[in-house]
Amino acid sequence: MSSYALAKQVLEDERFSLKDTANAGVPRPYALTIPPEVVDTMGDINSAGLRNAVMKALHPRRKGLQDLLRAKAGRLIDRIVADGGPADLRAGFADPFSAALHCQVPGVPFEDPRRLMSGLDVAFMTAREPFADSALNWYKDVGYFAEQLGVRLGLAPEERTGLLGRFAGLKEADPESAHLTDDMFATVAVSLFGAGAVSTSAFLTLAVLALLQRPELIGYLREHPERTGKAVDELLRWNLSVGDGLPRIALADVRVGDVPVKEGELVLVLLEGANFDPEAFEHPDELDLECESPNAHPAFGAGRHFCPASAPGRAHAEIALEVLVERLPGLRLAVPAENLVWCTDFIKRPPERLPVAW
Repeated sequence: MSSYALAKQVLEDERFSLKDTANAGVPRPYALTIPPEVVDTMGDINSAGLRNAVMKALHPRRKGLQDLLRAKAGRLIDRIVADGGPADLRAGFADPFSAALHCQVPGVPFEDPRRLMSGLDVAFMTAREPFADSALNWYKDVGYFAEQLGVRLGLAPEERTGLLGRFAGLKEADPESAHLTDDMFATVAVSLFGAGAVSTSAFLTLAVLALLQRPELIGYLREHPERTGKAVDELLRWNLSVGDGLPRIALADVRVGDVPVKEGELVLVLLEGANFDPEAFEHPDELDLECESPNAHPAFGAGRHFCPASAPGRAHAEIALEVLVERLPGLRLAVPAENLVWCTDFIKRPPERLPVAW
């Protein structure tokens, strides 16, 4: 489904299921390389207490979070400048900056981003056939987050930090969460970390690439920093990094537009098609950072599967762009854009490297 109206219909209609794409024998666009319990993570946060814990931990205005991220962005730029150009902005900035945010959300130490980022290229691979070690990184990190949850359980309530600290409190005191095991709590944390870090890094890489190909827009943001939030929304519409259509399984016979869909059939939602639909967006082929009309793009999904991390994701991108524009006013691509090598067979579609100079 590639029109805006049809995409919204499928995403918002509970007769189309994400959870059921993990079932055995259902049609799918590629092999299931993410464990079924991870696909069903959002089903694990149905209890009010657990959902509230997740939403509070993801709140972008959480005390000190934005100052911490701004300081982290500055240190990464310091290192890039000290090492000299050209530099790979994805490896040197987008990946570790995204890891910094997604370590802060669960409240785990940010000491070595490679520890938690190293296996994500395998964890989110979209392979044609299943392979034995596709879930290895998931289970390794579930164990890590379960250990971190155990640490929080040994602390006084006032010493518990981040999402895992909130989970520890729920485990002790919330009857609605009594059925959740340590591994289930840890799976929620792993899923939020992995999906969040991959998504924010990919979007930030593509957003910077779009601006580098239009230097006048970098100048515009430098002169109008107050427009950065609007710019991020327009870049989200313009630069979706989703590699394939979003899969949904029909739970009943339903009509999508003029097309009848039978129970058990697979529907793919093409967000790029929705975001460039002239019926929904005026001049959709233009990247317009000055646009004042509502930007109701479905980049974060819709309905019950609307991404809970949309607010921190936006804040993360705003801070990153503000710091880059301020600190590296001469930022430019260090190679011709046509020479970039793009990720394939992956849930996201960023360039593998983003070489820049300044």
